[in-house]
Amino acid sequence: IRTTKCQLLVTSLCVMLLGLSIATMSTVTHYGHHFTLISDTSLDGNSYRFIHYRAFYFGICLSMTLILAALLSSAATVRESQCLTAMGFFCFALAFCGLIPAAYWRYTHSTEVEDSMMDVYDFVYEEVRRNSSSFRRQELTAIHKAFLCCGKHSPFGDTTNVERKTCPPGQVHSEEQDCLRVIQDFLKKHMDFVFSILGITIGFTVYGMILTSFLWFSIHFSSNLDRKGKYILR
Repeated sequence: IRTTKCQLLVTSLCVMLLGLSIATMSTVTHYGHHFTLISDTSLDGNSYRFIHYRAFYFGICLSMTLILAALLSSAATVRESQCLTAMGFFCFALAFCGLIPAAYWRYTHSTEVEDSMMDVYDFVYEEVRRNSSSFRRQELTAIHKAFLCCGKHSPFGDTTNVERKTCPPGQVHSEEQDCLRVIQDFLKKHMDFVFSILGITIGFTVYGMILTSFLWFSIHFSSNLDRKGKYILR
């Protein structure tokens, strides 16, 4: 049981660090300049704004659950309390029930976020190309500046005029600077990092559930090696 307690303490520390990482990642995703710029520009009919807010609140709730599970497991290990061990197991299980649907959604909807983000850029770009609206032109200029890209390949004719008004000075449009490709690559890297964090967290969560259940049964059946036995002389 002493080995199990040490393993559970180390696992709890790792889970707490993962919870803090998820909270940081959720905050950066929500308040990061690239994401807030697209969210503020998107229309009500676009799904990106809904995904943007839902991902933030889900990440914060998940991180709080993981940190709580780590704290309860650590306290249960030190105090050898069945109640705290059961609560720690419940928090691990709750986090696991949230992690699996999140990983499944990321796997089955891998392009939904990318498509909604590129749709926002497409809409703003075409609005500027058709109307040259000063408001939309400012939004398009801000997107070009944030993503360090310049325009896109449009099937509706020459776009040099739009790019000259909205691209940063001295920046020449090329295939490598196509905004649709830059946005797609940027979001793909971010989502791959998110998926990696989720996979690691799932592994530690399952391991934490196993250790807390084993510790609970050990305490329940009084199989604590630190406990001294009683000797009776006859």
